[in-house]
Amino acid sequence: MSGMRPTGRLHIGHYFGALLNWVKFQSSYDSYFSIVDWHALTTKYQQSRELRQHIGEIALDWLCVGIDPDVATIYVQSAVPEIAELHLLLSMITPHNWVERDPTLKDVVKMLAANESEAWEKVTYGLLGYPVLMTADILAFRGELVPVGKDQEAHLEFSRDVARRFNHMYGVDYFPEPKPEFTETPLLKGIDGQKMGKSYNNDIKIADTSDDTLKRIKQMVTDRTRIARADPGHVDLCEVPWPTYLAVAPQLRPTVQDECESAVIGCVQCKTRLADAVNEFFGKFREKREQLAKDPETVNKILKHGNTKARKVAAQTLKDVREIMGMVSWESF
Repeated sequence: MSGMRPTGRLHIGHYFGALLNWVKFQSSYDSYFSIVDWHALTTKYQQSRELRQHIGEIALDWLCVGIDPDVATIYVQSAVPEIAELHLLLSMITPHNWVERDPTLKDVVKMLAANESEAWEKVTYGLLGYPVLMTADILAFRGELVPVGKDQEAHLEFSRDVARRFNHMYGVDYFPEPKPEFTETPLLKGIDGQKMGKSYNNDIKIADTSDDTLKRIKQMVTDRTRIARADPGHVDLCEVPWPTYLAVAPQLRPTVQDECESAVIGCVQCKTRLADAVNEFFGKFREKREQLAKDPETVNKILKHGNTKARKVAAQTLKDVREIMGMVSWESF
């Protein structure tokens, strides 16, 4: 099980950091991929009216890169209310200090304000519960494997702790302890050398045009020690283009390294060639996305089917959890 927030179109870091494994594992595992719109509300609650459009955008991104709705279950988080109740029940057994020290939550808080104390003042009750909600997302489907980006590794430890605490507290072996699975490129930097992210405006979208891709790649931070065009470069110091080459065009590695370190080409030429490689790699995805975008009804049907299937599974998990906890079943009255 895995999911992504619908806060805009996805970038190539999402593809190499997580979606590659989604496509790889979907045929080998009973896979559930969630568009987690409640999570989007934890920081984007003032832009809630944009969610509908963003849900459609992220669905298009998933489908175009190869997520197969005939194999995997694609659904919208808020269409499965059982997740919300499971989140509530898990929150009752989760210590408050576990939540506050969760590294993923701390990273989100840092984005809210420059001063830490001011940032915590902006934390809503919903954002504070973000780690528990994400745990409920996973455990609602008793997820064992969670293909995510490297930035979510710490949170998976939180989810394991909650699953372990539930099992121990009620003397059962019900929830598996979810484990992360990373791609060969678990973290791809943005054009400025920082973590790639939509909110940082340093990303390259999967759906970007060829011209937009070239424009963004030309802004990439390269080898800061290479001052003049005639100076030899150092691929190990090339902050963004070199790792991106390794992801999209590993076959060019010997050529790029030789020409860079011998100053045969400059950084501008090198980045132009990289843009060509990125556009070639994502070209087939972009064409498929354009075709899918012309048929929104089909995309809606895919989501509705996934919602129904996901809700059935989550409902059984919730029923089991209520029985394990000894909750009253009002249906029996």
